[in-house]
Amino acid sequence: MRFSNPVSKGFLLIVMVVIAMVWANSPYKETYFHFFEKKFTIGFENFALTESLHVWINDGLMAVFFFTIGLEIKREILAGELSTIRKASLPIAGAIGGMIIPALLYYIINYNTEAASAWGIPMATDIAFTLGVVALAGKAISNNGKVLLTALATVDDIGAILVIAFFLTPEIDMDSLIAGTIYFGVMILANYLRIRNMWFYLIVGVLGLWIAILLSGIHATLAGVLIAFTIPARRKITEKEYKNELRDWAADFENVSGDDEDLLTEKQEEILHKIVLETKRAGTPLQRVEFSLAPVVNFIILPLFALANSGVEITEDFYTMLLHPVSIGIICGLVLGKLIGISILSRLMVFTNLGKLSEGVSWSSIYGMAMMAGIGFTMSLFIAELALKDEYLLNTAKIGILVASLVSALLGLIWFKLIKKKSKNQRAS
Repeated sequence: MRFSNPVSKGFLLIVMVVIAMVWANSPYKETYFHFFEKKFTIGFENFALTESLHVWINDGLMAVFFFTIGLEIKREILAGELSTIRKASLPIAGAIGGMIIPALLYYIINYNTEAASAWGIPMATDIAFTLGVVALAGKAISNNGKVLLTALATVDDIGAILVIAFFLTPEIDMDSLIAGTIYFGVMILANYLRIRNMWFYLIVGVLGLWIAILLSGIHATLAGVLIAFTIPARRKITEKEYKNELRDWAADFENVSGDDEDLLTEKQEEILHKIVLETKRAGTPLQRVEFSLAPVVNFIILPLFALANSGVEITEDFYTMLLHPVSIGIICGLVLGKLIGISILSRLMVFTNLGKLSEGVSWSSIYGMAMMAGIGFTMSLFIAELALKDEYLLNTAKIGILVASLVSALLGLIWFKLIKKKSKNQRAS
């Protein structure tokens, strides 16, 4: 199984959820809950941060995850499916519908209760998990369909980030927030001055902006998004210039070849070194960083998050928790709300001629993707951790998220299997 395959990402997350659930319900369950509460200190003698492993994963490592989300959002806005109003209108509308209806359903079911404020939980879509399930559906989903789903999930991520920033932030320390704003301004200025050294953005971003945001009371993961927005997205040379240089160097490389088939000549080594340097100039720091971090996020950070947050002890109260308004609200929001919201708003955009379906994307595909968008998992778990402080309600929410994500994945796969079968029958007749 290749790690670049989206199936492997989803499969690894599933494995970690299973491990967490088995561990949390085994004779060694105490070790699971105690392990992630162990304290770790990072810093110096007069300045140190001491937090539990659980907090370091959720506030520290997940900031890297949100950093990659920020990079993806910036890339989509600059040159992707969100780069023009015409392109962006359908995924934006679908995502808005897929956030409002789930949140509304959850709020109605939990109205006037302690958990009503956690309405942001069913708004989210886990893009990594969803694309893994999409890959299992094979050719039943066109490439344009996958692009549309990715754009929709990207807008979903923006919504989740706004919910965390404006609705799940308690008291704010203004001095730290002002300091964070200054660091952010310095990074924007560096981008404007075309500073491309990633060490500069790493040092100012982590030691400056991330710590300031953490101390301000705003969730530290949002610093990851802000840092991402400052990463340069411009090339140093154009594509045409790069192609011309490669052509010249390829000719020079051939002319200075030696007699040995295995060893390169000194001149050839020099040419290769020039090509490597010029290739960096031809690419953008944004895409280079995004590409480099993808394996770390997909195969280390997200699996660790799943392991640390998915373990729920199943007791005799399991069915009571499953039928609790929090769990029912999340299941209805993710399974029904996503389907209804995305489908209706997408229909409305096409009906009013404000948006159009991409080539190869049918309404049947839209409905199937709307079902799969109910796989909230990582983002829903993350919001639940912030929104619910009561342990019983949090565990109830986790059960609802896991059940809803599983049901959404199965419904989507069955739906696309039926579409594929129907398409085969039509071709045969």
